[in-house]
Amino acid sequence: MDHERGLLRAPSELTLVRHGQTEWSVTGKHTGRTDIPLTDLGRRQADALGEMLAGDEFDLVLSSPLARAWETMAGAGFGNAGVAKDDLLEWDYGEYEGRTTAEIREEIPEWSVWTHPIDGGERVEDLGKRADRVVALALEGDGPVLVFAHGHILRVLAARWIGLRPADGRLLRLDTATVSTVGWERENRVIRTWNIACHLGSEESSS
Repeated sequence: MDHERGLLRAPSELTLVRHGQTEWSVTGKHTGRTDIPLTDLGRRQADALGEMLAGDEFDLVLSSPLARAWETMAGAGFGNAGVAKDDLLEWDYGEYEGRTTAEIREEIPEWSVWTHPIDGGERVEDLGKRADRVVALALEGDGPVLVFAHGHILRVLAARWIGLRPADGRLLRLDTATVSTVGWERENRVIRTWNIACHLGSEESSS
Protein backbone atom coordinates (compact mmCIF):
# COMPACT_ATOMS: atom_id res chain seq x y z
CA MET A 1 0.00 0.00 0.00
CA ASP A 2 1.22 3.51 -0.82
CA HIS A 3 3.00 4.87 2.25
CA GLU A 4 1.41 8.29 1.69
CA ARG A 5 -1.96 6.85 2.63
CA GLY A 6 -0.78 5.77 6.02
CA LEU A 7 -3.21 3.32 7.51
CA LEU A 8 -6.01 4.07 5.04
CA ARG A 9 -7.22 0.97 3.26
CA ALA A 10 -8.35 1.82 -0.25
CA PRO A 11 -7.96 0.89 -3.92
CA SER A 12 -5.37 2.78 -5.89
CA GLU A 13 -8.10 4.05 -8.18
CA LEU A 14 -11.36 3.36 -9.96
CA THR A 15 -11.31 3.44 -13.74
CA LEU A 16 -14.71 4.48 -15.09
CA VAL A 17 -15.64 3.58 -18.67
CA ARG A 18 -18.75 4.95 -20.32
CA HIS A 19 -20.13 2.60 -22.96
CA GLY A 20 -19.78 3.16 -26.69
CA GLN A 21 -22.20 4.87 -29.02
CA THR A 22 -25.85 3.79 -29.34
CA GLU A 23 -28.53 5.04 -31.71
CA TRP A 24 -30.12 6.96 -28.87
CA SER A 25 -26.90 8.56 -27.63
CA VAL A 26 -26.38 10.10 -31.08
CA THR A 27 -29.69 11.97 -30.87
CA GLY A 28 -29.51 12.76 -27.16
CA LYS A 29 -32.46 10.62 -26.07
CA HIS A 30 -32.53 9.79 -22.38
CA THR A 31 -31.59 6.11 -22.30
CA GLY A 32 -32.20 4.61 -18.91
CA ARG A 33 -33.45 1.05 -18.68
CA THR A 34 -34.20 0.60 -22.39
CA ASP A 35 -31.74 -2.12 -23.36
CA ILE A 36 -30.31 -0.76 -26.60
CA PRO A 37 -27.23 -2.38 -28.16
CA LEU A 38 -24.17 -0.56 -29.42
CA THR A 39 -24.01 0.73 -32.99
CA ASP A 40 -21.31 -0.57 -35.31
CA LEU A 41 -19.23 2.46 -34.32
CA GLY A 42 -19.96 1.72 -30.67
CA ARG A 43 -18.55 -1.78 -31.07
CA ARG A 44 -15.41 -0.42 -32.72
CA GLN A 45 -15.15 2.07 -29.87
CA ALA A 46 -15.28 -0.81 -27.39
CA ASP A 47 -12.29 -2.36 -29.14
CA ALA A 48 -10.50 0.99 -29.01
CA LEU A 49 -11.24 1.34 -25.30
CA GLY A 50 -9.61 -2.04 -24.84
CA GLU A 51 -6.48 -0.66 -26.49
CA MET A 52 -6.52 2.27 -24.03
CA LEU A 53 -6.75 -0.16 -21.11
CA ALA A 54 -4.25 -2.68 -22.47
CA GLY A 55 -1.64 -3.66 -19.90
CA ASP A 56 -3.65 -2.39 -16.94
CA GLU A 57 -4.54 -4.93 -14.27
CA PHE A 58 -7.63 -4.76 -12.09
CA ASP A 59 -8.59 -6.63 -8.95
CA LEU A 60 -12.29 -6.26 -9.74
CA VAL A 61 -14.26 -5.57 -12.93
CA LEU A 62 -17.86 -4.38 -12.53
CA SER A 63 -20.47 -3.63 -15.16
CA SER A 64 -24.04 -2.56 -15.55
CA PRO A 65 -25.99 -5.57 -16.80
CA LEU A 66 -27.49 -3.56 -19.68
CA ALA A 67 -26.31 -4.62 -23.13
CA ARG A 68 -24.55 -1.41 -24.12
CA ALA A 69 -22.29 -1.52 -21.06
CA TRP A 70 -21.77 -5.29 -21.12
CA GLU A 71 -20.95 -5.23 -24.86
CA THR A 72 -18.43 -2.47 -24.24
CA MET A 73 -16.80 -4.46 -21.46
CA ALA A 74 -16.63 -7.60 -23.61
CA GLY A 75 -15.31 -5.70 -26.62
CA ALA A 76 -12.64 -4.12 -24.46
CA GLY A 77 -11.47 -7.59 -23.47
CA PHE A 78 -12.84 -7.90 -19.93
CA GLY A 79 -15.90 -10.05 -20.56
CA ASN A 80 -14.55 -13.07 -18.73
CA ALA A 81 -13.78 -11.05 -15.61
CA GLY A 82 -16.91 -8.91 -15.42
CA VAL A 83 -19.40 -8.97 -12.55
CA ALA A 84 -22.88 -7.54 -13.20
CA LYS A 85 -24.05 -4.95 -10.65
CA ASP A 86 -27.60 -3.62 -10.68
CA ASP A 87 -26.35 -0.58 -8.75
CA LEU A 88 -24.60 0.48 -11.99
CA LEU A 89 -27.82 0.58 -14.01
CA GLU A 90 -28.48 3.94 -15.62
CA TRP A 91 -30.95 6.41 -14.13
CA ASP A 92 -34.56 5.29 -14.36
CA TYR A 93 -35.98 8.27 -16.27
CA GLY A 94 -39.60 7.22 -15.88
CA GLU A 95 -41.88 9.02 -18.34
CA TYR A 96 -38.91 10.89 -19.82
CA GLU A 97 -37.31 7.72 -21.19
CA GLY A 98 -36.55 8.02 -24.90
CA ARG A 99 -37.07 11.79 -24.99
CA THR A 100 -34.51 14.56 -25.45
CA THR A 101 -34.12 17.53 -23.14
CA ALA A 102 -35.17 19.84 -25.99
CA GLU A 103 -38.42 17.91 -26.45
CA ILE A 104 -39.20 17.95 -22.74
CA ARG A 105 -38.48 21.68 -22.48
CA GLU A 106 -41.21 22.36 -25.02
CA GLU A 107 -43.57 21.31 -22.22
CA ILE A 108 -41.49 22.24 -19.15
CA PRO A 109 -39.19 25.23 -19.77
CA GLU A 110 -35.71 24.96 -18.21
CA TRP A 111 -36.32 21.29 -17.37
CA SER A 112 -33.26 19.29 -16.31
CA VAL A 113 -32.94 15.72 -15.10
CA TRP A 114 -30.74 17.10 -12.32
CA THR A 115 -33.20 19.62 -10.92
CA HIS A 116 -36.75 18.49 -11.70
CA PRO A 117 -38.88 15.59 -10.45
CA ILE A 118 -38.60 12.43 -12.53
CA ASP A 119 -42.19 11.26 -12.79
CA GLY A 120 -42.35 7.50 -12.60
CA GLY A 121 -38.57 7.17 -12.19
CA GLU A 122 -35.74 7.71 -9.73
CA ARG A 123 -34.68 10.75 -7.75
CA VAL A 124 -31.08 11.84 -8.09
CA GLU A 125 -30.71 10.91 -4.41
CA ASP A 126 -31.57 7.33 -5.36
CA LEU A 127 -28.62 7.31 -7.76
CA GLY A 128 -26.46 8.67 -4.96
CA LYS A 129 -27.36 5.72 -2.74
CA ARG A 130 -26.52 3.27 -5.50
CA ALA A 131 -23.24 5.04 -6.20
CA ASP A 132 -22.36 4.96 -2.50
CA ARG A 133 -22.79 1.20 -2.47
CA VAL A 134 -20.40 0.84 -5.42
CA VAL A 135 -17.86 3.07 -3.69
CA ALA A 136 -18.18 1.02 -0.49
CA LEU A 137 -17.63 -2.19 -2.45
CA ALA A 138 -14.51 -0.75 -4.06
CA LEU A 139 -13.16 0.38 -0.70
CA GLU A 140 -13.39 -3.17 0.64
CA GLY A 141 -10.42 -4.12 -1.55
CA ASP A 142 -6.86 -2.90 -1.88
CA GLY A 143 -6.50 -2.92 -5.66
CA PRO A 144 -7.76 -1.03 -8.71
CA VAL A 145 -11.36 -1.44 -9.85
CA LEU A 146 -12.67 -1.16 -13.42
CA VAL A 147 -16.27 -0.04 -13.95
CA PHE A 148 -18.31 -0.12 -17.19
CA ALA A 149 -21.56 1.83 -17.02
CA HIS A 150 -23.55 4.83 -18.21
CA GLY A 151 -23.20 8.59 -18.31
CA HIS A 152 -25.38 9.75 -15.45
CA ILE A 153 -24.64 7.00 -12.95
CA LEU A 154 -20.90 7.42 -13.55
CA ARG A 155 -21.15 11.18 -13.08
CA VAL A 156 -22.96 10.66 -9.79
CA LEU A 157 -20.45 8.01 -8.73
CA ALA A 158 -17.56 10.40 -9.37
CA ALA A 159 -19.32 13.18 -7.48
CA ARG A 160 -19.86 10.91 -4.50
CA TRP A 161 -16.25 9.68 -4.65
CA ILE A 162 -15.02 13.23 -4.05
CA GLY A 163 -17.66 14.00 -1.44
CA LEU A 164 -20.07 16.08 -3.51
CA ARG A 165 -23.86 15.79 -3.58
CA PRO A 166 -25.34 13.40 -6.15
CA ALA A 167 -26.81 16.34 -8.07
CA ASP A 168 -23.33 17.81 -8.46
CA GLY A 169 -22.73 15.16 -11.09
CA ARG A 170 -24.24 17.77 -13.42
CA LEU A 171 -20.86 19.53 -13.31
CA LEU A 172 -19.04 16.56 -14.84
CA ARG A 173 -19.74 16.16 -18.55
CA LEU A 174 -19.11 12.60 -19.69
CA ASP A 175 -19.22 11.49 -23.32
CA THR A 176 -19.67 8.00 -24.71
CA ALA A 177 -16.59 5.79 -25.23
CA THR A 178 -14.49 7.55 -22.62
CA VAL A 179 -12.20 6.56 -19.79
CA SER A 180 -11.92 8.46 -16.50
CA THR A 181 -10.13 7.70 -13.25
CA VAL A 182 -10.85 8.63 -9.65
CA GLY A 183 -8.33 7.87 -6.96
CA TRP A 184 -6.25 9.39 -4.23
CA GLU A 185 -3.90 12.25 -3.44
CA ARG A 186 -2.55 11.26 -0.04
CA GLU A 187 -5.68 10.86 2.13
CA ASN A 188 -7.93 12.83 -0.23
CA ARG A 189 -10.22 11.22 -2.80
CA VAL A 190 -9.78 13.07 -6.10
CA ILE A 191 -10.58 12.98 -9.81
CA ARG A 192 -7.33 12.06 -11.55
CA THR A 193 -8.40 12.11 -15.22
CA TRP A 194 -11.76 12.80 -16.80
CA ASN A 195 -13.59 12.18 -20.08
CA ILE A 196 -10.65 10.86 -22.11
CA ALA A 197 -12.07 9.73 -25.44
CA CYS A 198 -10.88 6.77 -27.46
CA HIS A 199 -9.29 7.64 -30.81
CA LEU A 200 -12.57 7.01 -32.65
CA GLY A 201 -14.29 9.70 -30.63
CA SER A 202 -18.05 10.13 -30.57
CA GLU A 203 -20.55 12.45 -32.20
CA GLU A 204 -23.55 12.80 -29.94
CA SER A 205 -26.07 15.30 -28.70
CA SER A 206 -26.32 16.21 -25.05
CA SER A 207 -29.43 14.58 -23.55
